[in-house]
Amino acid sequence: MNHASALASFVVAAWALGGAASAQTFPNRPITLVVPFAAGGATDAIARVLVDSLSQNLGQQIVIETVGGAGGMIGSARVARAAPDGYTILLHQVGLAAGMTLYPNPSFDAEKDLTGIGLVNTSASTVTGRKTLPPNTMEELVTWMKEPGQNTKVAHAGVGAFGHLCGVLFVQELGAKADQIPYRGGGPALNDLVAGHADLSCLSAAVVEPQVKGGNLKVYGIVGKRRFAGLPGVPTLGEAGYKNLDLDFWHILFAPAGTPRPVIDRLNAALRQSLADARVKEAFEKNGMDLYPPDQESPEIATAMLKSEIARWGDVIRANKITAQ
Repeated sequence: MNHASALASFVVAAWALGGAASAQTFPNRPITLVVPFAAGGATDAIARVLVDSLSQNLGQQIVIETVGGAGGMIGSARVARAAPDGYTILLHQVGLAAGMTLYPNPSFDAEKDLTGIGLVNTSASTVTGRKTLPPNTMEELVTWMKEPGQNTKVAHAGVGAFGHLCGVLFVQELGAKADQIPYRGGGPALNDLVAGHADLSCLSAAVVEPQVKGGNLKVYGIVGKRRFAGLPGVPTLGEAGYKNLDLDFWHILFAPAGTPRPVIDRLNAALRQSLADARVKEAFEKNGMDLYPPDQESPEIATAMLKSEIARWGDVIRANKITAQ
């Protein structure tokens, strides 16, 4: 072996040993948890539910950093470009999968540049209508939307938001026509639906529950794999025969690709402990969120789910010619 080859082998061996040593001592300093949306939103709220328990389980402080903009893409890029050492991690949702197709020329590739730590939770959404809408059941709604000349007004929280994509896919599955009307967030969309200025919207089940029970809105179906406990009499759209609408609004914890497996395993174990914490479970249940079963919490399942969701939403976005504004 010549001198150059020996030196190269020594460098590689030293790097490998150093990586193994750092993985064994992980974590030995604070961890940054990037939330790619403004403070006060759903993702930020979930991060704040998790952070105390995660910090305790890891024995290090976890600092939440909100990096909003471009539907969560700016914060995601920050983590995708971070050192793959487990000290910068990301909490994201469906918008990450959609963003890969929605935004032209993204600065990172989520499939290649991020890896799953573990699934966190899901929350049910609804197809909800104004209280004066004539149909009272899902079957009646489908008939009404397909009447000649009918053009349903569907309110949503903004282009690329889950409520937007859900509304687009719902109309597509029904074979109906509708105007998708963007608002500056879910709150304004909900307010206009209550006021009767829009016909339908895909909205969080936990958010619409009091409005439905108060007689201010009608709910036609649950957009999710399971019924929502707060509205137990409302069937899922899958039960109504629309299997492509068993959509869960999910959150997943990610790390930069190339993060050593022992570090990923340490983070995953801490996440599992947190999700088993009674206080965390109670906070999620109170807000209409479901935890994944323990046998679905592996890093591999989280990574595979991101890949499948990128494909699912990419097809919907391309088929409906949706572009980010």
